[in-house]
Amino acid sequence: MTDDQDKYWMKIALKYAYHAKKKGEIPIGAILVLQEKIIGIGWNSSIIKNDPTAHAEIVALRQAGKNIKNYRLKNTTLYVTLEPCLMCFGAIIHSRISRLVFGASDKKDKKYLFKNIFLELQKKNKLKIQKNIMEYQCSQILINFFKNKRK
Repeated sequence: MTDDQDKYWMKIALKYAYHAKKKGEIPIGAILVLQEKIIGIGWNSSIIKNDPTAHAEIVALRQAGKNIKNYRLKNTTLYVTLEPCLMCFGAIIHSRISRLVFGASDKKDKKYLFKNIFLELQKKNKLKIQKNIMEYQCSQILINFFKNKRK
């Protein structure tokens, strides 16, 4: 994948982050792509669904599995506007996604042990990770959301 292709898909994931924001959710969006086609979309919806697992990534993975009628999502790329949490990363590994592309890094989760777990899982499962695609746009929506929440 080229940077331009990654940006194209990340812009779509960002649209879902804006949708989450409109719904009063933390603005994170995700899409899952297989052979240049979106097979799963998601945005944070934990508040609306009263579901702590309804993160953008999980919602997109669930939809994709239903769409292709398989829990194994091989040869797919997940685009998400924020670096996945440990729960989402576990789901990414178990679903056998080939590639993860995220925009903003999660600054609050910079714990050494946490990052080592990611690195080990990444090596073991041969997951390719591309980070900081449209980092500014992906982080700004979150920064502005939390600034407005504190007002």
